[in-house]
Amino acid sequence: MSQAVFNLTEFESVYIKAFPFWNVISKTERAYILDNSTAATYTKGYHIHDSDECSGVILVRSGCLRAYMISEDGKEVTLYRLYPGDMCMLSASCVLQSITFDVFVDAEEDSQCIVISGPAFAAVAERQPEVRIFSLETAVNRFSDVMWTMQQILFMSMDKRLAIFLSDEISRTGCDLIPMTQEQIARYIGSAREVVSRMLKYFAGEGIVEVSRKGVKILDRLKLRAMTV
Repeated sequence: MSQAVFNLTEFESVYIKAFPFWNVISKTERAYILDNSTAATYTKGYHIHDSDECSGVILVRSGCLRAYMISEDGKEVTLYRLYPGDMCMLSASCVLQSITFDVFVDAEEDSQCIVISGPAFAAVAERQPEVRIFSLETAVNRFSDVMWTMQQILFMSMDKRLAIFLSDEISRTGCDLIPMTQEQIARYIGSAREVVSRMLKYFAGEGIVEVSRKGVKILDRLKLRAMTV
C-alpha cells in the first residue's frame, strides 16, 4: 500500500457527491473529516482490512475491492465487490459497533481509494445524527448484498449459482471472456475449485462456455441466462 498526494479540495469534491449530509453538517465537522482523510493506493492482492481492526471508511476511486468471510475450515465466501464510487462502511467497526461478524477486505485489482479514519468518522457520527443515519443506511444496503449471497449458497443449486455469476460478469464487463481462474470463481461463489471445475466441464459439454488458460469464454448467452431462471 502507498499513500497518494491529495489536497483537501480534491477530497471535498468527492465528499460533496458521496455524502448527502456534507452540506448539512458544520464547517468545523467537515474540516475534521477532511483532516482525517488520506488517499491510498492498494496493489492487487493487498489485504486491506481484518475483522479485529477499524480500518476506517473506504471510498473506491478506481479498481475493485472484495469483501469476504472465511469459514472455520478456511473457505472464503465473497460477500460483495466494491467498484469506483462505492463505499465500504463495514470496514469501520468503530462506527457500526453492532457489526459482530468477521469481514475481510482485499484489493481485487490495483485500486485507488480515500480512507477516512474510523475513530474520526465515528466521533462525527456521534455528534451528528445525519452522519449516523447515513452510516446505518449504507450498511443496510450492503446487507442486502450479503443476504443475496447467503440465499444463493443456502437455496440455489450449484449450476444456477455459477450461471448467475458468469451472467453477471459478462453484463458488468460487456465482454464474453471472463479472465478468472477456477479458484477465483470458486471464491466468489463460495464453493470448492473441484466443484466449479465439474460444473464448467458440464457447461462446456452443453456448448455454453469454453474453458482455457485465458479464462472462461461464454459461447451461448441465451443458454446461460436460461439457467439463471
